[in-house]
Amino acid sequence: MIKAVLFDMDGVLVDTEWFYNRRRVAFMEEHGITYDRIPDLSGSNEPAIWEALVPGNLTLREELLTEYKKRYCPAHPVPYAELLNEQTEPVMRELHKRGVKCAIASSSYRELIDELVEIAGIADVLDYTISGHECSAFKPDPEIYLRAMEALGVEPSECLVIEDSPLGIEAGKRSGARVLALRPHEGVNLDQSRADAVIDNLTDILAAL
Repeated sequence: MIKAVLFDMDGVLVDTEWFYNRRRVAFMEEHGITYDRIPDLSGSNEPAIWEALVPGNLTLREELLTEYKKRYCPAHPVPYAELLNEQTEPVMRELHKRGVKCAIASSSYRELIDELVEIAGIADVLDYTISGHECSAFKPDPEIYLRAMEALGVEPSECLVIEDSPLGIEAGKRSGARVLALRPHEGVNLDQSRADAVIDNLTDILAAL
């Protein structure tokens, strides 16, 4: 019996992956760094993303990342209200109504998770949230999901993990939960072969219970 559903955020509850990819490239272009095509770094974590964008130069990488976070991102915020998956609130409310606990386990920063929760209007149906930056390791390490399960008081076999990226799917699988992968936005290419099933909509979660 499923007692909890654990949601990734980016690419699942909010369609941000394409926005992040383009925002990073626009920032790099300001510094004279261009790419033949926009690197699709969907579902990766911050250290891996910036190593891919600025390989072989740790000093430059750290300088650019600091500027990106402190200047560029605040000036170009994520339009969460526009990118929010419209099924987020109704699906979580239905899960709550059925007595199924809900959590968000995301590699995003805590303040971004909190912002999404407020915009989506789901604070009253969420039982737990955790950021990857509050863990000792990022996905595909399963720590973030194991900590969420412990906080919710559930076993892995009683959980559904909803993911989109290969790293997130692997983290969910390694936690011992059943993993459903939400098919990505057009133009985002993700290997979802490790998931137990691929779903087209968040409403498909209800049938999987």
